[in-house]
Amino acid sequence: MNNSPIFSKTSLRLVIVILSIGYMQSYAQYKFEWQRKNFDSHASIRGLCTVSEDVIWLSGSKGTVARSIDKGESWIILPVEGGENLDFRDIHAFDENSAIIMSSGVAAKSKVYKTVDGGQNWDLVHVNTHKNGFFNGIDFWDEENGILAGDPVDGNLYIATTSDGGDTWVKIHKSRIPTINYQEFGFAASGTHLRVFEEGQAWIGTGGQSARIFYSQDWGETWEVSDTPINQGKASTGVFSVKFIDHSFGLAVGGDYNKTSDAKNNIIITKDKGVSWSLVPEHMEFRSCIDYADGFFIAVGSAGSSYSHNNGSTWHPIDVMGFHTLSIAGKSKEAIWAAGSDGKIARLSIINTHKD
Repeated sequence: MNNSPIFSKTSLRLVIVILSIGYMQSYAQYKFEWQRKNFDSHASIRGLCTVSEDVIWLSGSKGTVARSIDKGESWIILPVEGGENLDFRDIHAFDENSAIIMSSGVAAKSKVYKTVDGGQNWDLVHVNTHKNGFFNGIDFWDEENGILAGDPVDGNLYIATTSDGGDTWVKIHKSRIPTINYQEFGFAASGTHLRVFEEGQAWIGTGGQSARIFYSQDWGETWEVSDTPINQGKASTGVFSVKFIDHSFGLAVGGDYNKTSDAKNNIIITKDKGVSWSLVPEHMEFRSCIDYADGFFIAVGSAGSSYSHNNGSTWHPIDVMGFHTLSIAGKSKEAIWAAGSDGKIARLSIINTHKD
């Protein structure tokens, strides 16, 4: 019997090599490709909602709102009366006819509109009345219950909820929201700094001098907040996007939008509903949006896109093509869309190259 340390170390190295080969093969069997789609617009697209493989809605600058009902092969521009000059930074659609859009901007430039007839008509349902207010994102638990988040007003984040499908909105009282830190705010970068999950869970990421994550377990009625170790300390840094795949496990991405190639401290992880966050020891450039398809996290930003097939532990580049936002219908790998500057729209194709 050979019990020498050399034998043990050699055996261990062999096991590691075998495991590494298997790991590399498991993700190398997939090929990721962005397939550009024709969309005749120069708008900066920040709002994107993939309802199904067939139905996709988007929104952006210059009052842009559009819808496709044929897998992105053609797009219908949907003018919003009174919103021609607004910057629609977020959109949430329920089907091919019903959708909510949110514009961002100081004071009354932040608005919420609703349609129930495929965008033929839009009703103005909510307007910011605070001179320093600025809406950042919306999300919905279901067709009736939704939430909106905006920059601080009088020392607290602006948070409002709806229980009637967006027809009316009620501001959450400041006593139920932790006080904001000095020069802390949200980012209206992709519509995903705010995310919800089943049974009333919600999270809001912030940035600036402090980058924290606010979280609620009761449909946004009361809130707590956690510090994070993500890149922070400047007006251009912080948490830009949050994604949970169950009640406890989530990832958040961000960084510095002024230094998009800076790949340090841009990914954080939680396993306890967002109560505590830790850095993922992986270098990845600035990312403004993260989402999840069956088995894969996808992250996009102006510096490119990446994917992870092991719950965010390691990341692999997809392309250097830049996007602002990303949306996946359910968890379907057949319905992954991204959008960005100058009307850029693309669908991600994930091909299993080793199918039997």
